[in-house]
Amino acid sequence: MAITPVKRLVAQAKEQITSLTQEEAETLVAEGKALFVDIRDPRELTREGRIKDAFHAPRGMLEFWIDPESPYHKPELATDKTLVLFCASAWRSALSVKTLQDMGATNVAEMEGGFSTWKKRGAPVETE
Repeated sequence: MAITPVKRLVAQAKEQITSLTQEEAETLVAEGKALFVDIRDPRELTREGRIKDAFHAPRGMLEFWIDPESPYHKPELATDKTLVLFCASAWRSALSVKTLQDMGATNVAEMEGGFSTWKKRGAPVETE
């Protein structure tokens, strides 16, 4: 059995999801129309820092936390705001947005470039 390369899965997902530029995402969050959702591993947050007020939903729990029928549901994700997912480099976030869309979520997007681009462009970062 041949494995589909993850690069191909990411490319296919990006064809089917909404990707926002960093500036678009930042503006929507500032206007109260979106919520940043950081899906990176907790160790990444400790090591690299985080975006102020971003909701942390580790990638491994995302589907469980967004599902209102799950015992792990997080009410913060039950919102009309656009959930703007990001990871380090916008690969996990692309796959995650696609998965949430497959679950029926319509208010989801990813932030192009992820947290690494956020840091490189000098956007504000909180550290522990």
